[in-house]
Amino acid sequence: MWLRQVALVAHDLGPVVDQLGKVFGLKVAFNDPAVATFGLVNAVMPVGSEFLEVVQPVKEDASALRYLHRRGGDAGYMLIFQEADALTERARILNLGARQIAAHEGKAIFTHFHPGDFGGVLTSVDSLPGVDNWFDRDSDWFYAGRDWRAARNDQSTGILGAVVQGKSPAALARRWGELLDQPVKEGPRGPRLSLARGYVDFVEPVDADGTGVVGIEIAVADPAACLDRARAAGVPVEGNAVR
Repeated sequence: MWLRQVALVAHDLGPVVDQLGKVFGLKVAFNDPAVATFGLVNAVMPVGSEFLEVVQPVKEDASALRYLHRRGGDAGYMLIFQEADALTERARILNLGARQIAAHEGKAIFTHFHPGDFGGVLTSVDSLPGVDNWFDRDSDWFYAGRDWRAARNDQSTGILGAVVQGKSPAALARRWGELLDQPVKEGPRGPRLSLARGYVDFVEPVDADGTGVVGIEIAVADPAACLDRARAAGVPVEGNAVR
């Protein structure tokens, strides 16, 4: 299993995309018209062979707008995991009691699972039919368009993992491990869901909501230069992290 894409949700994606460009050198590869189904507009940016997406709700009934209100503002939103066979994974996860809120079978196969079953994180397991080399770092990724490789940069080289908060991190990690059929080990912050490529760390709550994605770890070529770019852009820096 591969943590292939992380989505953030914002009231206004433009300034967020601009900051990500200034700090990490990210470039927009694709604006996916299909997200209009969910009342959204988006921007998808390659980070090495993984992808960072920013979504903005544009309809009053968009679930992402309700999520923004619940989290109290711009926040981490969704984790998308790639597998060889998403249909098999769908059946297995549903059999464990998770709820399906959206699904599709076409050029991409995906199942979106209810955030309530994943500690407040909208979670998707996806596969691309006909892509035999799906685990290759240059393999196609339907949601990033055809030309995403040309939008990569040499400043940021990959998404290493994500951080999820919860009131009982150990219990939440065990449940994720069961649902995604992946091992849970002790990581630098506490329990870590270890994937073939990528990871999810689970931590105590850092805000009033207490759920959802609260961090992303990005590999960068020059960490000091990245932090300098963040300061120059007026982005808060705390230790080796930008906010």
